[in-house]
Amino acid sequence: MSFKPSPVVPPLTRPQLAEARRVRAAELFDQGRSGAEIARMLGVGDESVRRWKRVREKDGADALRRRPATGRPPKLNDAQVEQVRTALEQGALAHGFEADLWTLERVGAVIERVTGVTLSKASVWRLLTGRLGWSLQRPERRAVERDESEIARRVAHEWPRIKKGR
Repeated sequence: MSFKPSPVVPPLTRPQLAEARRVRAAELFDQGRSGAEIARMLGVGDESVRRWKRVREKDGADALRRRPATGRPPKLNDAQVEQVRTALEQGALAHGFEADLWTLERVGAVIERVTGVTLSKASVWRLLTGRLGWSLQRPERRAVERDESEIARRVAHEWPRIKKGR
């Protein structure tokens, strides 16, 4: 017997549930139900139903739908973000830095040079991880004198002897 995975339907979020409740209230208004009856059926307060009714009468049924969250517009438009991406892909050395490693300060300096826009470290981080899709990469710290063949020899020969002696 085999099972096929059923398509997973994610549960509704709170804003989606609230919108569905308001839309259902509008449908119930159209059916001629009273405010108290609608409040009881939807499990909300009478004042919420009255508020929804006022909004619907003033601005229509679409006013009860969710609106996208607003916020401050980004300082960099899409074209500027692509300019920054191109500049960063050239590497830190191409921009006059002594090592080919990017830090938030260095990226911020390049952004300012390329676009003329100054961003805080937090905004640079959000730009890198959000809009550019980059992730934090840390260089491995290893001694210059490290001898990989000697390490492999010790692991193969010395470690079994040390472990056996316990």
